[in-house]
Amino acid sequence: MAIVYPKARLTPSKLELITGWLDAQSWGGTGEVTVLGAYRFDDPDGEVGFEGHLVSRDDVALHVPLTYRGAPLDELNAVLVGQLQHSVLGERFVYDAGTDPVGIGCLVRALRGEQEQARYELRVGDEIVGEREPNLTIQLAEGRAAESPIGCVVIPLVDGTQLRIAQVLDADEPAGRARLIANWAGGSGVIAGLS
Repeated sequence: MAIVYPKARLTPSKLELITGWLDAQSWGGTGEVTVLGAYRFDDPDGEVGFEGHLVSRDDVALHVPLTYRGAPLDELNAVLVGQLQHSVLGERFVYDAGTDPVGIGCLVRALRGEQEQARYELRVGDEIVGEREPNLTIQLAEGRAAESPIGCVVIPLVDGTQLRIAQVLDADEPAGRARLIANWAGGSGVIAGLS
């Protein structure tokens, strides 16, 4: 169950952080960023937040998976997207989930059918005040093994398989024998594959 603090203030906002990140990416496009939806996975250790964002820019759907940590990640290849101040949790270090071992683990487990999309538990202070359904759903589907397109990050795994994370969602989907499909109001697209 992903914990959401509906009254929390974030500085900068997630949208501001994502927009700045996209501005620095060759695949990030230009212009206004519109939120399509988000999904979460639970970290088995309960320490790291994982949230995948789907946004639209220049009428192109983009996938921005992020991890949120209470302390900097001491990994050589980890890519810091930025820092934000959370009014309840304090300073958060935000990473590209494809460079964070916890983020990679969440996606791999989901692609292997070992982890479900998290439901949202709403909290005010220490009190649980309800639940909220995510504004997009993730489903596991069989896919095909083939080359991955441009706009997709390929991460080799220790067991010889490859995790493919889509950045740009279009007709050229990430290949893989297993795929994660995001469904949101008005659209759907493959966000990751495992081959």
